[in-house]
This record gives sequence, C-alpha cells and structure tokens, in this order.
Amino acid sequence: MLKKYKQFLREFDKKINKYFESQSEYLCCKEGCSGCCEIGDYPFTQLEMMYLMEGFRSLPQNLQIEVRNNLLNIKKSRVSTHLYYKCPFLINNRCSVYEHRGITCRTFGLAYLVDKNTVKIPECVHEGLCYSKVSDNGMLTVEPVKENLSLLEIVNGKLAKKYKLEFGMSRSLIDWFP
Repeated sequence: MLKKYKQFLREFDKKINKYFESQSEYLCCKEGCSGCCEIGDYPFTQLEMMYLMEGFRSLPQNLQIEVRNNLLNIKKSRVSTHLYYKCPFLINNRCSVYEHRGITCRTFGLAYLVDKNTVKIPECVHEGLCYSKVSDNGMLTVEPVKENLSLLEIVNGKLAKKYKLEFGMSRSLIDWFP
C-alpha cells in the first residue's frame, strides 16, 4: 500500500505545486516559517501515519529522541482532545519529516473552495501572512484554488481512487501515539 501511496503523492504534489505557483503572489510561506506547525490539530489518516513513521524511522537517533520527547511533553500537558498543540516533528522551525509530511501539511497555505459558497483561508491570514493583502474581513478579493483540498475530499477523491488507496481512519496526529 505504501508503494501506491508514494505514487499517489508524486502525482498529488505535482498538482499542488501548480496551485502554489499560481497563487504565489498571495503566499508568504518560505523555509523557516513554521506558524502553521506551531499550533494546530494536524489530522492524519492511518495510511499517512504509516508513511510518516517510515520517515521518522529514517531520522538520526538524536532527532528521534527529540521527537519522542516532544510527543511526551504534548501528551503530558494536553488536557483536552480538542487542544491544539505544536507539531512534535517540528524541530528548529523545520519539519524533521518534511518528505513524509501529511496531506493537510502539503496543502496548508492555500486558499481553496470547500463548496461553491465557502472558501477555506489559511489561519496565518490573521497574522498578516498568506492572502492577507487580498483579504477583507475574511473574504478574499481574488480567486481561490477551485478545488476542495480538505483531507476528506482528497482521500475520497479521483486520484486516491485511481491508486485504489485505503487511507483508513483519521485522527489528530498526537492521538496516533499511545
């Protein structure tokens, strides 16, 4: 299943990269910018977690220990299943498993249509970042990506069906760890 998922990701990333290119003038994302990883919920499917853990196992031992410590600290301090947290894989403002990151991480930063009347805008718009120069009180003054890029739509979409992927259940990243 991971082999098919990797093929899926190559094709998915090509499509997403075109969206990032077409929207580049509205995006502020760059290496070292980690606001989207500093506080969130990070939904991951079972298949995404398998792939993420492949990346984790390939990390040097010292980074694996740091990620484990991050996980333990989040678990200890988390008082609710709805509490947002810093991604445990974020180390020195960089994703330690970037090539193995989840679908939600791959699409973050883009504004896209959820349905014909609803646009999903990245949270960093409120910090003067992505789309902030073309947003007026939460309304975009430019065209967003005209595709629903939510995790649920992607895992049930045409591309996932093309590769006959079974993503399994979805949980918050931290909830995959005991």
